[in-house]
Amino acid sequence: MDAVILSASDKVLKKRGEIEQIFPFASVTKLFATYATLIAVDRHLLSLDDEAGPATVRHLLGHASGLPMDEGAILSKPGVRRVYSNKGIEVLGDYVAEQVGTSIQEWIEETVLEPLGLSSILIEGSPAHSGEGNAEDLAAFSRELLAPTLVSHELFHEATTVSFGELSGVLPGYGRQKNNAWGLGFEIRADKDPHWLSDTFSPKTFGHFGQSGSFLWVDPDVQLAGVYLGDENFGKKHIELWPELTRKMRAGEDF
Repeated sequence: MDAVILSASDKVLKKRGEIEQIFPFASVTKLFATYATLIAVDRHLLSLDDEAGPATVRHLLGHASGLPMDEGAILSKPGVRRVYSNKGIEVLGDYVAEQVGTSIQEWIEETVLEPLGLSSILIEGSPAHSGEGNAEDLAAFSRELLAPTLVSHELFHEATTVSFGELSGVLPGYGRQKNNAWGLGFEIRADKDPHWLSDTFSPKTFGHFGQSGSFLWVDPDVQLAGVYLGDENFGKKHIELWPELTRKMRAGEDF
């Protein structure tokens, strides 16, 4: 069972599956924590260059803090390696909460979910991976990312542009990448190989995938966004099928 939706900035173009079914987001949750953090920056409640734990907010968003995936010792100095880190997003969530005066979960609800009317989405635990909701609402969020209304153009452009240059690192599920490109919270397609997106996508494409078998992508060159939610955890099936599925989505073919 799954759900797939392709959108332009103002409407759904194609859809199939159980679009109102609740599915886990896993790491796609990070996009909501990212967006709520950017809103706090725009409101001058914190800065990208604030020290937050062992690194800055910018380092934490860019997976360049040196913190490990979950628990354990710091793995590198900030800005040296792209170490994908749930822990880093959780440290970020704690820092944002301190600065805005409410929990990161409540801040996401107040600044992102409620303004966009995303009533099916719940983020009650880790801001790195606890989210759930339906594809209809996730697609509405993808349309916001195509034409942002809650974050300034300048800050959003910075967040969706490669941070800290060409840092090497492991893309979970796909191995080491010489240029493991990330913006601030958003994974960037760049020239990664292998990758969950087809190689037809613009290098500027940004988004995220999750270990629950979920993804959200935005390709600014064609002004399209796609989302996928499913009931099978990420594995060999997704590695084999997602590149062709995403190629069809971007091309506007039936999927």
